[in-house]
Amino acid sequence: MFQPIRLPGLFAATLCLSAAFTIAPAAAQESTDPIKLTLHDWTGQLITTEIMGEVLKKAGYSIEYVQADYLAQFAGLETGDLHVAMEMWETTGRDAMDAATATGKVENFGETGMQAKEEWWYPAYMKEKCPGLPNWEALKSEACAEAFSIPETAPKGRYLGGPVTWGGFDDERVEALDLPFEVIHAGTDAALFAELESAYQRQAPILLWIYAPHWAPAKYQGEWVEFPPYSKECYEDPVAGVNPDAAYDCGKPFGPIWKVGWSGVKDKWPGAYAAIKAFSVNNDEMGAMITKVDLDGKKVSEVVAEWMAANEARWSGWIKK
Repeated sequence: MFQPIRLPGLFAATLCLSAAFTIAPAAAQESTDPIKLTLHDWTGQLITTEIMGEVLKKAGYSIEYVQADYLAQFAGLETGDLHVAMEMWETTGRDAMDAATATGKVENFGETGMQAKEEWWYPAYMKEKCPGLPNWEALKSEACAEAFSIPETAPKGRYLGGPVTWGGFDDERVEALDLPFEVIHAGTDAALFAELESAYQRQAPILLWIYAPHWAPAKYQGEWVEFPPYSKECYEDPVAGVNPDAAYDCGKPFGPIWKVGWSGVKDKWPGAYAAIKAFSVNNDEMGAMITKVDLDGKKVSEVVAEWMAANEARWSGWIKK
């Protein structure tokens, strides 16, 4: 039978400390350098990223948030100057993501659990002014274009797109489908939805980029424009779409929101890598959190703290994987 050996205090403490490092070599080997998570310019991404950052802090990691361009960030992810991007949307970022992962320097860390939808959207009160909606071909008529016009674009209609950095090929789509519309890009996510709120209250004409998960499709009554179905070929081969002379003559793709990052994360911070891959939230809970920030006036940090407190059993499982 094993008999405990009593040791002098200092020697015993030293032995115990040595044993602790022996028991958990993986934790001791992980880098103490900060993990750099990118921040973009829409509320949901700020929430997603701060949740991940707070979870990693709970696991003992040093975190740094870095403001970065949605598509241009891949240059930093490839070099390892940036480490994790929590939201890359299938709808707008797939090409950039695939190009980066093809280098072997960037890794797709898997789905976030959210499904992305981004498309042209109009309030229900505009439907009677543009008969034929939601079919995209209704937008080709001069009367419909004029109904969506503003003084600066008349007689062309105005389509209010997202910030230029979001991508999305709206300018190319207007040209390819020969739509009598002018694309005006909102400067920020906040400006985009402030204009929707103003127009909706006045029952004024507006056609704009709406995305989900978000509070807007739930708060406002309206519909998405139905374009020819997206296909990869439509974006790459003019012959594949309705206009044989132009690409992008179809709708935007639908699909997952992905997590991506520098391929060195798994070796430098293996525990963090496992937690990032385990991260998952759904559209409904993200929409509710965005609502608290954008409509109820709460700070992102407040909403994240509430989520952390309510979901401790869930996120603690991510850092134990």
